[in-house]
Amino acid sequence: MTALDETHDPVRRCWVPGADGHAEFPIQNLPMGVFSVDGDDPRGGIAIGDRILDLKALAASGLLIGEAQAACEAASGPALNGWLALPPGERSGLRRHVSDLLWSEGVLRPQAEEIAGDLLVDASRATMHMPAIVGDYTDFYAGIRHAENVGALFRPDNPLLPNYKHVPIGYHGRASSIRVSGTDVRRPNGQVKGPDDAVPRFGPCARLDYETELAIWVGPGNALGEPIPIGHAASHIAGYGLLNDWSARDIQAWEYQPLGPFLAKNFATTVSPWIVTADALLPFRTERPARPAGDPAPLAYLDGEEDRAAGGLSIDIEVFLSTPAMREKGLAPVRLAGCTTRDLYWTPAQMLAHHTSGGCDLRPGDLLGSGTISGADASSFGSLLEITAGGRNPVSLPGEETRTFLQDGDEIVMRARASRPGAVPIGFGECRAVVLPAPEMGR
Repeated sequence: MTALDETHDPVRRCWVPGADGHAEFPIQNLPMGVFSVDGDDPRGGIAIGDRILDLKALAASGLLIGEAQAACEAASGPALNGWLALPPGERSGLRRHVSDLLWSEGVLRPQAEEIAGDLLVDASRATMHMPAIVGDYTDFYAGIRHAENVGALFRPDNPLLPNYKHVPIGYHGRASSIRVSGTDVRRPNGQVKGPDDAVPRFGPCARLDYETELAIWVGPGNALGEPIPIGHAASHIAGYGLLNDWSARDIQAWEYQPLGPFLAKNFATTVSPWIVTADALLPFRTERPARPAGDPAPLAYLDGEEDRAAGGLSIDIEVFLSTPAMREKGLAPVRLAGCTTRDLYWTPAQMLAHHTSGGCDLRPGDLLGSGTISGADASSFGSLLEITAGGRNPVSLPGEETRTFLQDGDEIVMRARASRPGAVPIGFGECRAVVLPAPEMGR
């Protein structure tokens, strides 16, 4: 991890109208994404206020030189994998040059303002795309409160399995069904067998749920058979986003033993469109959360000095629900819960170090999910399964509606914010999707 620099300066101002004081994308953020306008080719961009800095136009402008120009070119195509593959110093160099370019007192301000019409796009005109081509996706289970809550529903006397506090638990998900925020999610079909059913049936999932997670974007990878040490793991994480790990609870209950989730998870995963860079989040690093007395210390390969000092993140996430009836009446979405990454039991660096410890190779653009993040009570639970106690306690909504699990037409929206005293707060953009009916199955 690098030290704070001028790009984090809370007094730095931007000449782009509306960027200063922007709730999500002030000059201190500068997240990376891929966008298009009016059906043209997707290309890389950086969010600044309510506009997007077009990196393809910037690469052609002559305003950058050297490594910054090369990094801009790597980020200007239809996916950010080339930029993700760059060494941390080169990604940081592009951030510094772009920050100087947009800075009110920057020496390049006159040239940049002169061609601002070519460089800046109104975000309201843009269509956002997947920020990278995801080769592999791994979902962890690092939210200990969620693990305890779900375990208590099914194993009241022994919520946590014996391995949980020793090893970051994870499984390999399906990369092909990951979609960017704003893409509808179709309810899955699958086999379901209730406790009183003699045989399973096949049909639409009846207990569709969301899961509130942090997306972790892999930067430079590693060669097969060459693990990434915990002391180097943070340098292989390029940035973060929001992730909704949609879950078909009834399908999962029947199919998950003995090999874990399958159709219950592979039908859709939603990610936010912006990669908030590891550099942008430096002011919001925290000490690794302290373990309760009596918990085992991490094994040596998961226990680095840097990770102990600054391996945690302070990001607050909120989840909102909007039903078709609410939207028809013009009612605002209902806040279901708010959680924080401070409640993760394992840090992102520990997850990545463990992932590669057996020799697995990671590649630029691979995606890790943190696992569902939950807090101590229902106001901070990261899923409906927890909030409704397995469907026993429905959530009350406006217009006398209730929900135990999601119905067709429901929309889930996740938002996040990183903040601390003395730093400019930054946001992540939205992670949203509407649930569509299950497809009809022909013979």
